[in-house]
Amino acid sequence: MPTTTSHPTRAAATRRRRGAAALAATASLLAPLMTAAPALADPTASPSPSRPSVSPSPSGASANPAAPANGGVAGREDDGKGIGRRAPKTPPSRMSTVGGEMLGRPGPQVQLGPGAPQLPTELSGRSWLVADAESGEILAANNAHWELPPASTLKMLFADTVLPKLPRAKTHKVVPADLEGMGAGSSAVGVKEGSSYSVRDLWLGVFLRSGNDAVRVLASMNGGIPKTVKDMQTHAEELQALDTHVVTPDGYDADQQVSSAYDLTLFARSGLQKADFREYCSTVSAQFPGEEKPGKPRESFGIINTNRLLTGEGMENGPYKGMAGVKNGSTTNAGNTFTGVAQHDGRKLLVTVMNPDIQEPHEVYKETARLLDWGFEAAGHVKPVGMLVPPKGGAGNAKGGGGQAGGDHAQASVAGSGSGGMWTALGIAGGALVALGAGAFVVHRRWPRPKA
Repeated sequence: MPTTTSHPTRAAATRRRRGAAALAATASLLAPLMTAAPALADPTASPSPSRPSVSPSPSGASANPAAPANGGVAGREDDGKGIGRRAPKTPPSRMSTVGGEMLGRPGPQVQLGPGAPQLPTELSGRSWLVADAESGEILAANNAHWELPPASTLKMLFADTVLPKLPRAKTHKVVPADLEGMGAGSSAVGVKEGSSYSVRDLWLGVFLRSGNDAVRVLASMNGGIPKTVKDMQTHAEELQALDTHVVTPDGYDADQQVSSAYDLTLFARSGLQKADFREYCSTVSAQFPGEEKPGKPRESFGIINTNRLLTGEGMENGPYKGMAGVKNGSTTNAGNTFTGVAQHDGRKLLVTVMNPDIQEPHEVYKETARLLDWGFEAAGHVKPVGMLVPPKGGAGNAKGGGGQAGGDHAQASVAGSGSGGMWTALGIAGGALVALGAGAFVVHRRWPRPKA
């Protein structure tokens, strides 16, 4: 019979090696099929307690890309006023049980079967989760519903909410009001007042450089910060991400702004249904437009993704083999956070890690890689501890979308978008610096059939 452990055990005996850095390699996302899944755990069980209404903060977000020591993103952004408190090191004794009863328990949860490897020992993340991206089965989790500051991983919810509303070719001339209120130390891609940018340019700035300036311009195009925050909160509730309370659109530290490893994984899984989202989060490098100057040709400059498991920058083993996104973050209160998706041998896993206690360079990526290694070896040998719940309405509520991708080391060929949450075909070239890992990346997201 499978056993349940509530403490970390020895690391998996065998580690899959990450792909070495190389020039111009490719990975592909191929068209999938919708399939039915078994009924999921009751999504209404023990939701997170309601919170008082909070006005959107004018502050901006996380992951400054300049200093590499903190989990692969530059320094830790701070609001300059000490807003909020660093999350306590002890999880609540009771948490939400959305997705399964075991997910509401503190500490690591796993049900090992015959032949299953033990969990890695070197895991210090206050919260983490390993899930099958197709079935939604959660293979193991640690404090999955602990409400913690999310940092720039909250940008996944921002993108999943706003991206379908703005055509990628639409352009916007930046005015001073678009950039007002950015928090001290905010990460920025280099948006300039008086210059025009396409929506696609801005999204690349959001995903590759975690640019709070790009977030604010896109939020302005969506009707402003307060409307965007409200839209994000509504969408989080539609996804049944009930641990999440949105105060800023970019994840910058703010009182009562929280999410969880469970919710961040839901945001990633939902966003990855959109072709443009997949393009942006998996792009290694791109060209970003420079400032427009009268009488002079407009120049561009290169930007590189701060996801170190995608690029391999600063990682001993290079990029993680099969890595295809999603988003990293770092703030004073949140520490380092990361959600990633990868495939090995036809198995596709999502891993989220929040706030490792070990203060080593790139620790959040190292722990993510260990959990991915464990998950790929353990799949089929463990009993799930829970499920990723579907959006309200199930398959009928999932939306495809995102236009046809292209250019800057990421080209897309879209087929069958928008029907019942189907994944669309997307081929992604790896970029000039690293290999993304050869082979296909195919995900069949399985929602249960809607009730008659």
